Amino acid sequence: MKEKFNILTSTCVPLPLENVDTDQIIPARFLKATTKEGFGDNLFRDWRYDKQGNKIDSLVLNNPLYSGKVLVAGKNFGSGSSREHAAWAIAGYGFRVVVSSFFADIFRNNALNNFVLPVIVSEEFLSELFVSINKDPKTEVEVNLPAQTITNKATGKSESFEINAYKKHCLENGLDDIDFLLTNKDKIEAWEEKAFK
Repeated sequence: MKEKFNILTSTCVPLPLENVDTDQIIPARFLKATTKEGFGDNLFRDWRYDKQGNKIDSLVLNNPLYSGKVLVAGKNFGSGSSREHAAWAIAGYGFRVVVSSFFADIFRNNALNNFVLPVIVSEEFLSELFVSINKDPKTEVEVNLPAQTITNKATGKSESFEINAYKKHCLENGLDDIDFLLTNKDKIEAWEEKAFK
């Protein structure tokens, strides 16, 4: 069981770049591990650190002004290879939500499977959110999963977002696919008993 997702209010980390692919999110050389531990340390590794391992100050993740559980990204986030490690890195860093105007399908599904909520918004809402964060790094968004809305608290503007009903149920209850099956064990056994009599 994971932490349940209900209503999240958080400051944001802005990454206004389009077409960020999974190799940029987590470079291929870090894919040898078979557990999820430590991937957050290498999120955007080649953008965050130079070849000597020194932080690159120009990257927003290295800027102490910006923090929070919400990553606000440009259009077409998570394109490229289907590596689930990209979602592991996002979750491992501490993000619970990624906001963009478009996600690659495989990344979106991998994110949901790792308790990261991908929120698709209009280009207009995304642009305004970037403006709000740039004006004030303490700008917060409220992500209301039960109502399926996201609100820019600096402007008061909200948008609705779509999510698969099953994945919504799992996030709200802190269940992965196996947890979900285990919570329905009695129903499954009752069905099997009836079906195979």
